[in-house]
Amino acid sequence: MPRIELTTDVPADLETVFDACLDVDLHTVSMGASAERAVGGVTTGRLTAGDEVTWEARHFCLRWRMTVRIAAYRRPHGFIDEQVSGPFGRWRHEHSFAPNPADASVTLMRDDIEFTAPMGAVGGLVAILILRPYLRRLIARRNACLAATLAKLSSSGP
Repeated sequence: MPRIELTTDVPADLETVFDACLDVDLHTVSMGASAERAVGGVTTGRLTAGDEVTWEARHFCLRWRMTVRIAAYRRPHGFIDEQVSGPFGRWRHEHSFAPNPADASVTLMRDDIEFTAPMGAVGGLVAILILRPYLRRLIARRNACLAATLAKLSSSGP
């Protein structure tokens, strides 16, 4: 099963980063390149345990829809979203958060994604050669946007 692991330093406290990662509106902004938007379930505001959201986005010149559910929720340490319906055979994205031991003003945000593509062995090959690198770049870009947004908010002060 293909896996993606990313760790991103985010210049904000644990609770702020946790909440930002569950914010539908911020997610939409961070995924602007693929025109991702919420079209079903919770379509604005912050997700919580058990919530579902259906995302619609453009990838590989095609429109895709994927519904995910917040399957586990441990504020502020992590949550898991899993595909309920959509293009993947399986999608499980674990988000975890921990204070950076070297700098208390920074949160270590970790993404651990496991997924499978449909279509058996051919899908498995596509997942490894095309989807994994594409999704890794997509999540890294989203994380960079999130970190930049939270850095701006923290620098503007109260």
